[in-house]
Amino acid sequence: MAGQHTLRETERQVDRRLSGMDIDFRALAVSSNLFRAENAARNHLQRVVLDEWKLSWSAFVVLWVVWVWGGAETRVIAEEAGFSKATLTGVLKTLEKRGLAARSRSSRDGRLVDVELTNEGWKLMETLFPRFNQRERYLVEALSPEEQEQFADMLRRITVRAQEGS
Repeated sequence: MAGQHTLRETERQVDRRLSGMDIDFRALAVSSNLFRAENAARNHLQRVVLDEWKLSWSAFVVLWVVWVWGGAETRVIAEEAGFSKATLTGVLKTLEKRGLAARSRSSRDGRLVDVELTNEGWKLMETLFPRFNQRERYLVEALSPEEQEQFADMLRRITVRAQEGS
C-alpha cells in the first residue's frame, strides 16, 4: 500500500467515480497499473539499493546512461533519462562534487558538453549495478521467465506507441 488506501480500495473508488462515463476501463487499468508499478518499483529500488550509496533516482539514471554509452553529450543524457537539461545540470553538479562524473567541452563542437564517468564513477557502477539487478530480479520473481519476456515485450510496445504519438 503506497498511500492510505489499498490498491483494491482505490480501484473500487475509481469504478464508483467513473460509472456512467464513456471510459475504456481496460486502457485505464493498464495505464494506472503501469504508473503504480513504476512508482512502487522505483521507490523500492531507491530505498533498498540507492539510499545505501546516497544516490537519488535521477543521479542513478545519469550514471547508468553515461556508463552504458561510455560517455555522452548532455542533450543525449537528458533525452535518454527523460528529464530537462536544467534537472540534468543540477544532477551533474552533485555527481561532479562527489567525484563520480566530469563534464568537458565537446571536441566536435565547442557549444556541446560531454560527460564521462570518473574512475570512481566506473567503480561505483560496477559495484552498484549487480546489487541493483538483484533487486530487479526480486521484483519480477512473481512472474515466470516466459511472463517476464512477454511483459518486457508489452512494455516495449507501449513505449514505442507513446513515442510514435508524440
